[in-house]
Amino acid sequence: MPELHFPWIEVSILVPLLGAIWIHFMGQRENLLRHAIVICAITFVLTVGELIDFVIIGAFEAHDHWLFLDWLFDRDIFVVDELSAFQLPLAALIFLVTIMSTLRTKTPRFSLKLALVSESLLLATFSCRTSWTLVALLAASTIPPYLELRQRGRCTRIYTLHMGLFVALMVSGWAWLSRVDATSSAALIPGALLTAAALLRSGIAPFHLWIADLFEKGTFGTAILFTTPLVGAYAVMRLVLPIAPSWALQSIAILSLVTAVYAGGMALVQREARRMFCYILLSQSSLVLVGLELVTPIGLTGALCLWLSVGLSLTGFGITLRSIESRISRISLADYHGLYRQMPIFSGFFLLTGLASIGFPATVGFVGMELLIEGAVDVYPLVGTMVVIAAALNGIAVLWAYFRIFTGRHNPTLIPMHARLSENVAVLILSLLILGGGLVPQPGVASRYHAAKELTRQRQGNPMTEDADHSPDHAPAHVEVSTSALPATNIVTPLANKRLASSKAKDPTQ
Repeated sequence: MPELHFPWIEVSILVPLLGAIWIHFMGQRENLLRHAIVICAITFVLTVGELIDFVIIGAFEAHDHWLFLDWLFDRDIFVVDELSAFQLPLAALIFLVTIMSTLRTKTPRFSLKLALVSESLLLATFSCRTSWTLVALLAASTIPPYLELRQRGRCTRIYTLHMGLFVALMVSGWAWLSRVDATSSAALIPGALLTAAALLRSGIAPFHLWIADLFEKGTFGTAILFTTPLVGAYAVMRLVLPIAPSWALQSIAILSLVTAVYAGGMALVQREARRMFCYILLSQSSLVLVGLELVTPIGLTGALCLWLSVGLSLTGFGITLRSIESRISRISLADYHGLYRQMPIFSGFFLLTGLASIGFPATVGFVGMELLIEGAVDVYPLVGTMVVIAAALNGIAVLWAYFRIFTGRHNPTLIPMHARLSENVAVLILSLLILGGGLVPQPGVASRYHAAKELTRQRQGNPMTEDADHSPDHAPAHVEVSTSALPATNIVTPLANKRLASSKAKDPTQ
């Protein structure tokens, strides 16, 4: 496997972890927030350097040149590939802008130590290949939000039940998968357990209650950090997609599509901005999983592009609401607040990020949404229609919330409402990425398309899925069989040939 020129992966994982230890020994100091911002900025620079180094190499995957943790983990556990290369800088950026937008008065409630530990676990998760290490990291990442809920004295029953079930399904599924006979059809059972675990972590209905509970009882910052990176989608990509037959992916797509439309409708009837954001996030993140069912480069490209745009735009949308909330407390959507004159920067950024999340033209989400709709319509016209309906519902909810928060009679306050320097910097960074990704989408789309083709090739190399996803006429001449391949089944879908024919005729990078 090719090597990076510097141990970017392990250093980027260790920096926030060591930073959490540093902040712990600093105690309660006034410059604590500044130290956390510097640590997150260093981590973000490291992940960007990792991405640049990986692009220069030009391989599908690579690992570190020197391994500090070689004594603890296998050499090929932590790698960067085309699936995670862009997710790592995005994850680091989410933590950076969220901490930058935190007011100093909110640091006693928003634990910087737990945030840095969560960042270290998230980067390790996105850098980990399918193994027991990935299962352990996914399980460990559920602990920081639980600790925060306990510290705040809030009820943890709903969160504990859902995350406990998620861990139990994931561990039992992976343990069963590692022990089952490779020639036995019983391998489908652990695959079903892993699928259920991934759906629960993604918040797909009817397992979405824990997300609304987390946004209601936890701090807004922690809820953003735990949900916007879309770790559930990563679990689907790593644990489910390589082994799942077509009927399993179809079940994921149907449940995700129902969740997208349902959450879009729920966002319209919310009377609190935080819960409205929760349902918009749930709706848009569900659309990412819809693209997986297509099992074509076009559909996967749309899903991967939408993954990046949802994480980027909804993070900006969330920190805008969080910044307003930190000044006027919980935002009620039952009244008009008239905050435009006092917050002109936040009002424009609110509209930009909200519309970018639904794929508004000239924003980063436009190309991903178009590819997803095109790939869905070519195979299942009804699915494409439902995707459009979900996006329309979310767009109406965004505009309705904008008018409620920023229009109406002006109410002067004695509290300074203008954006601070760190908030302006966070807004500027996200705005440039949202508009830049929309005006110059070619590099990102080309990378996502290449990753989608490779994921499709690896899936076709799995005996369990190859009969379901392509016919002998479209089979590749030579494909390496994955080490986690399971026995072949006779599952055949009537639209498999149509999927491949439509994807073969189109290339979004041209």
